[in-house]
Amino acid sequence: MSARTHTRSTRPDAGGVEIRLPWWAVALPAVAFGALLLLILGPGEAHAATGDPALGQLLERIVDLLTR
Repeated sequence: MSARTHTRSTRPDAGGVEIRLPWWAVALPAVAFGALLLLILGPGEAHAATGDPALGQLLERIVDLLTR
């Protein structure tokens, strides 16, 4: 009884290793980039907020969720 031999496939090897990142490894740098971009775009508006505080509350909630 002869042993089976494994033959190589005819298609060429990709030559690389597949790397899969978790979702947060992409999301966190994107959120940080967006926050820094907002800070850069509006440095002259550094006065006390008297209008709608929705953006501030949104940013606070995002920070709270990320620090848990």
